Amino acid sequence: MAIRKYLHVGLGLALAFSQTMGASSARAEDGEALEPVLEPVSVTATRNPIDPFEYPGMVTVLEPEGLKTRQASTPDDLLKGVPNVEFTGGPRRTGEVPSLRGFSGPDVIITLDGARQNFDSGHDGRFFIDPSLVRDVEVLRGPASSLYGSGGMGGVIAFRTVRAEDLLAPGEKVGMTLSGGYQSVNRERLGTVIAYGRPGAGLDLLASVTRRASGAIKLGDGSELDRTDDDIVAGLAKAGWRFDRHQRFEASFQRFSNEAQEPNNGQGTGSGGLVEKDIRADNLRFAYGYKNPANPWIDLDLVLYRTEFRVDELRLDDQGTGPRGELLKRDVDTLGLRLDNRSRVKLPGAIQVTFTYGGEAYRDRQDGGAGPGERDGVPDAEADFAGVFGQTEIRIPRPLGVVPGEVLLIPGLRYDHYRSASPIAGGTEDRALSPRLGVSYLPTPWSLLFAHYGAAFRAPTVNELFPNGVHFRIPIGPGVTNRFVPNPDLAPQRIRTLELGAGLDFRDVLGQSDRLRLKAAHFRIRGEDFIDLEVVQPRPFVDCNPFIPGACDGTTRAVNVADARLWGNEIEASYENRRLRAGLGFSTIDGENRRSGEKLGVLTPPRLALDVALKLAGLDALAGWRMLAAGEFDKVNNPADRRDGYAVHDFYFVWTPREASIKGLRIDLGVDNAFDKAYSRVFTGALEPGRNFKARIAYTF
Repeated sequence: MAIRKYLHVGLGLALAFSQTMGASSARAEDGEALEPVLEPVSVTATRNPIDPFEYPGMVTVLEPEGLKTRQASTPDDLLKGVPNVEFTGGPRRTGEVPSLRGFSGPDVIITLDGARQNFDSGHDGRFFIDPSLVRDVEVLRGPASSLYGSGGMGGVIAFRTVRAEDLLAPGEKVGMTLSGGYQSVNRERLGTVIAYGRPGAGLDLLASVTRRASGAIKLGDGSELDRTDDDIVAGLAKAGWRFDRHQRFEASFQRFSNEAQEPNNGQGTGSGGLVEKDIRADNLRFAYGYKNPANPWIDLDLVLYRTEFRVDELRLDDQGTGPRGELLKRDVDTLGLRLDNRSRVKLPGAIQVTFTYGGEAYRDRQDGGAGPGERDGVPDAEADFAGVFGQTEIRIPRPLGVVPGEVLLIPGLRYDHYRSASPIAGGTEDRALSPRLGVSYLPTPWSLLFAHYGAAFRAPTVNELFPNGVHFRIPIGPGVTNRFVPNPDLAPQRIRTLELGAGLDFRDVLGQSDRLRLKAAHFRIRGEDFIDLEVVQPRPFVDCNPFIPGACDGTTRAVNVADARLWGNEIEASYENRRLRAGLGFSTIDGENRRSGEKLGVLTPPRLALDVALKLAGLDALAGWRMLAAGEFDKVNNPADRRDGYAVHDFYFVWTPREASIKGLRIDLGVDNAFDKAYSRVFTGALEPGRNFKARIAYTF
């Protein structure tokens, strides 16, 4: 009921603002020049530029200006409000883990400028990126293995970093942006320097450095989540060379470094097991592209990359599973290569066909250590992946010569082979086929019907196949120990997804040059061999006598769940004219083990996100309000996992003066969780941050 109330209120506010500001827009035609409404483009959904509205599925493109207004401190801040995207693991940035449509961890593919981010840890997050370096983000929801291979069950989150060409206007040769910021909830200080230029014909350069420092996080109930100190330095160096009209080479290096003091389990609420974490993530990337509009057969992209994750943890007390002074190590390296090409053909009847095909190969290598020995649960292992894929996009105007509108067909298929090996328990090898078929029908320029079927898989990770050592200990009697057990016979997860949806796209609705878009989908997922963590732990004094050595010991291992299903809904809507910008996102997700009836997946309550902003052209400013509301969460197996519903409100203001004497200045002000709501998200023990005042000032030379 709460979600429905907020939905009605939000739509009513957006409509009222739209009617008022639409009239203002029409009257402003002969006055001041106002910014045009631009259309987003997705390059992740099909590896070709495509209008997200026309794609037979749900893909969200978060563009630079919208990301800047969030004054993001973590990737979670960037992605709040995207339907069926949730971050679990608590408010510490090192513990945040994204989920898409109920899938989390290695079930979600994350890329940074095309390089896979394959770090996998139980409690240390999934990836490390500073938002200050992010230009835009795409979130493709649904099966993505037909293009991206293993892990594309929930979808793809693709981050892209800033480029010199994004910051230099035509005719400009060099520039620099200095910025600084502060947020009160964790006393975070931020400073960023970006320098960029075009020193010669076809050459562009960019260098950026960011420093963040923060402390204890104030929660919504007034308490503090201590042991959350972060000291972050993030840098990016990028060089591009267009050595003729059709070819471009680019090289980039990005580093994220964080010296954090927090519990070994960064997702926990306590302060025991304190460690000094030294986190480093390096991304080295080389890219080559060839694009000649006169040559329909070659539109080539080649990416070679190496990512290195280093997480060292020095124990500062003896409250964990090891002694004070012990150094824990987890190193994960990925070396990868991806090549894809597009060939375009025009057939009789104005039919347009685009073939996309290519291959990908990468190797993951993990090395764990604890003092002079091996680290429990972090096996030394490696995994090799190789795949080839092909996809066809067929645009057919007036199908059969009589059906009105246009049809877009997207069939695709990928073949993958993978092998994992470890000295702990031998190795495993398997292969997978991932087909897809998407159909979009646009009977009119303003309407859409679509259907999509796709299969996806996820190979077992080395942490699931080969874990060993101690998982946890209970200090009763001589001690109760739960140990990891390897399972090299794990089968890959496989799913089949059917998705149906519709959309509307209206122009000049309430005034000249405005636009209203709405797209909705319902999906159903059937899964086989879901990988789940099975913890067998006898209860002391109930199932066993803890004073008998070994009587209460337990085991933890990864197992396959034979039959599972998930289902849900998503709605995205936006309205924009020259005076107003409004967005809406709504999602539901549910899932169960079909044999036992137990809930399955990273489920969330129904969620509604609203974002309404007024473009105050006379003041060169933007003023906005965001709301994130969630219903009561009761899709649980354990009553302790229940969560109350909540509604959180944010306000923001942006000033970008055009006056010549101060042009280049930008001031962002905001307050998150303005009413200091105490709430907790799913699968998270701690409350979320409380009221947070934010400010950022930037100047571009």
